[in-house]
Amino acid sequence: MEVQVMEDILGKNDAQAAENQKVFAAHHIFALNLIGSPGSGKTTLLERTIAKLKGDLRIAVIEGDLFTNKDADRIAAHDAPVIQINTSGGCHLDAVMVAEAMQKLDLDALDLVIIENVGNLVCPAEFNIGEDQKAVVLSITEGDDKPLKYPLIFKESAAAVLNKIDILSYTNFDMESAEHDIHCLSPEISLFKTSCIKGDGLDAWCSWLKNAVAEKRK
Repeated sequence: MEVQVMEDILGKNDAQAAENQKVFAAHHIFALNLIGSPGSGKTTLLERTIAKLKGDLRIAVIEGDLFTNKDADRIAAHDAPVIQINTSGGCHLDAVMVAEAMQKLDLDALDLVIIENVGNLVCPAEFNIGEDQKAVVLSITEGDDKPLKYPLIFKESAAAVLNKIDILSYTNFDMESAEHDIHCLSPEISLFKTSCIKGDGLDAWCSWLKNAVAEKRK
């Protein structure tokens, strides 16, 4: 009986996700679902991305958080349109929440919408919200075992960002092992090693986003 309930929930979500995808497609917008644990550096990555792509891409952010506006306030400081979604304890965004947020954006004035999901490596991987692709952010402080412990999000993602490499020498994170496990789970995944503090790897990440936007416009 529990399986039937879950299937019904996912069915309704997937139907709305399909509608969201049609809206993004109609406006030639590339939509990215950005997923990662709390503290992985998702918001800082977004801040640096917006700053580097200013003048190249018109970017808006949909921010998912349990209760606060703290991350949305950080994005707004970079003069990017941002819509806050508070889930009131929910562990992920769903397609209906995103559809409501989309109505508050001027979609004709955008090239890229990045949806920062609630901090979690599990639940967000299971819910399609109408994005074109998912990207997962993993801080090296979380440990190199996480790809195999949470395989679904790495299998579902088109890109993986291994963040905070500037402090790699202060951890026991095995980069070679992490890269091997990620590519075993998803051989075609694009992998980026970044330091948002020092700027390492951000050019490659931003180039990947620009190429994704260009592909969507074809």
